[in-house]
Amino acid sequence: MAPKNKFTKEEMVAAALQVVRTKGIEGLTAKTMADALGTSTQPIFTAFGSMDTVRQEVCAAAVRVYDRYTNAGLQEKIPFFGVGMQYIRFAREEPELYRLLFLTQKQAPSYGAMDAMLHLQERVRPTLVQIYRITPEEADVYFRDLWLVVHSLATLIVTGDCPYSDREIGSILTGFSLSICKAIKEVPGFAAGTFDRDAVFRALVGK
Repeated sequence: MAPKNKFTKEEMVAAALQVVRTKGIEGLTAKTMADALGTSTQPIFTAFGSMDTVRQEVCAAAVRVYDRYTNAGLQEKIPFFGVGMQYIRFAREEPELYRLLFLTQKQAPSYGAMDAMLHLQERVRPTLVQIYRITPEEADVYFRDLWLVVHSLATLIVTGDCPYSDREIGSILTGFSLSICKAIKEVPGFAAGTFDRDAVFRALVGK
């Protein structure tokens, strides 16, 4: 009879997650995981069968960490702004987990950046409709465009190329938010993409 594993699966996944936090997903091997646990590699393969299974469990654990950030954002007075700032905070505080979830080539059924965007879009749509008095379709365009800015800033943070403080980022997001909302409200057909681009730009530069 094989000896009983002294670690639970949850403890082993937690150890693997910590390896990823310090070494990145490329640094997660049976040996580095075993070293973190202070054991041999045998219990790992006994519990999971393969490192591919371990990586899937680590991805799921990383999503749970990410969800704690976004859930905190949803509790803010302006939920969609809170979510954006928490997304950026996640990038600052958990860069390797951000890299794992959003900057690694997606292999189904892994989580990806667009999965994150669509999930958050569903959750913040009602507050966008209520606060800005726009349609659900307009709310989706607003959120998509602003999220692309948030994702770009978060990616710059993770790659070490973002010169902006959180305060400056807040100002950037406010500016984009105002611009997109104004366009939705004042340019007929903007959300649907049917407006006359040339005419709108001519009117703007002519002022």
